[in-house]
Amino acid sequence: MPQTLFNKDCGLLTHPSSLPNHYGIGDFGPSSIEWIEALAAHGQNTWQILPLNPTGYGDSPYQGLSAFAANPVFISPEDLNARGLIDDSELMALQMPLGERIDYVQVYSNKTELTTRAGLRFFALETEHPLRVEYNAFCQAENNWLKAFALFSALKASFGGVAWTDWPAKYRDRDAAALETISIELKSDIERVYFEQFILRSQWTNVQKHARELGVRLVGDLPIFVAHDSADVWCQRELFRLNSEGSPSVMAGVPPDYFSSTGQLWGNPLYDWDAHRSDHYAWWRARLSKILTWVDVVRIDHFRGFDACWEVPGDAETAAGGQWIPAPGHEVFDAFVEDHGLPLPIIAEDLGVITPEVEKLRDDYNLPGIRIQQFAFGSDPMSHTFLPEKYVANCVAYSGTHDNDTVVGWFSSKAGEGSTRSKDEVEAERKITLDYFGTDGSDIHWDFIRSLYRSGAGAAIVPVQDILGLGSEARMNTPGKASGSWAWRLTDREALGNALEDLDSLTQETSRGFSTIQVSLQLSRIKYLNDSRL
Repeated sequence: MPQTLFNKDCGLLTHPSSLPNHYGIGDFGPSSIEWIEALAAHGQNTWQILPLNPTGYGDSPYQGLSAFAANPVFISPEDLNARGLIDDSELMALQMPLGERIDYVQVYSNKTELTTRAGLRFFALETEHPLRVEYNAFCQAENNWLKAFALFSALKASFGGVAWTDWPAKYRDRDAAALETISIELKSDIERVYFEQFILRSQWTNVQKHARELGVRLVGDLPIFVAHDSADVWCQRELFRLNSEGSPSVMAGVPPDYFSSTGQLWGNPLYDWDAHRSDHYAWWRARLSKILTWVDVVRIDHFRGFDACWEVPGDAETAAGGQWIPAPGHEVFDAFVEDHGLPLPIIAEDLGVITPEVEKLRDDYNLPGIRIQQFAFGSDPMSHTFLPEKYVANCVAYSGTHDNDTVVGWFSSKAGEGSTRSKDEVEAERKITLDYFGTDGSDIHWDFIRSLYRSGAGAAIVPVQDILGLGSEARMNTPGKASGSWAWRLTDREALGNALEDLDSLTQETSRGFSTIQVSLQLSRIKYLNDSRL
């Protein structure tokens, strides 16, 4: 019997950005540590997050400026204070009210000022200082992507944040002499990026260590495509299908679906798979290996793109006129197996138009697929496969994901709100849902969660908004919406505590996650670890 990744596991989906603190956004400091402890103390052995990459316009973690770097907004001011790189007054000056939405403009401004100040103190340390020694080792180990990303970031800032295709031609096209000259001029900005990436890696390593000590598995997320305006595309244009000026000749997206009648036009450039094949998928292998130094398991978003990609002309205004183009599939995953063996620590996001070929690609490597409970009650012929009683052991089941409305929001929605459903379809879905659960809908989020945890799925994962019973105001993302997503924050600690207690009881009842004895041990470990930090 092939080994599987999950066995009656459970946990919560929440991005570090949503975690509560007083610095405008959750980060890699105490807010993540406390979150892991809360999970472990309430029987949950899995924390799933969204991509951690630096974001560009729209703040989407699925449109990262680099596939290898981390987002500096996640730098913990408290950790920098503990390291002596900012003082107490500077720490206090960074505090913001705990609001329900992230003010990204203010957060970016604060974090840039923070890392500028801390960086000046850091580079003033003796070269023999342990932090400087760690930094030098980090820079040497990560130089294959870090040097290019630091220059890309510094250049982008110097040109007012515009896309690299709008830079002067000598920088756009990476003229060696021009880049050498500008690197000297932007030396301080480049050094700050190096420092930021070093600190992020150091802080997250501490988060990982804490999760490992408590037995909480970290599940990350890898978007199959990278943003066009990214260091990856700027540096390695030959790996992507671009025109002579660097713009996408064809773009990625998906055809019309549940979320949009015109499809989703993502704008990401498609891969030149022949170029990737010529060096045995070195870039892809490096990308997967890198993210697996940050998390234990990774969900590949839009997994079906490894079998075929929805190709849309570069000048198209919608995704409706695209076509499916074959991708190398097994060749890429054979390369992954060479590096990581079996079972591959990968979850296949197998939603959308799933063909027998996509299923074969998933099953040939025994990858768990995913099931979304909200999709179980519609008119689609495949809706029944999302019912909890249909879940197989080798799958990860969700009440919803970052792209779905919350359960309460979905149940209360009207036609045209975030989907292509008509009024009649909305009412039909609601009736089917009520009949299925035998409920009046007043506690619909727990109806979902209880059936999810009682299912045969290898792992049951719930967005934290759903255990809190929040409505559409707490939705993380609305696909196709250009701005305003990714900003929700967890603010009600008391409500969270009560919801976690209820989830703990359900976890014990269904024999998922940590057992009662294990939870007791976790509480002892947490006390020991906290005492050790004093």
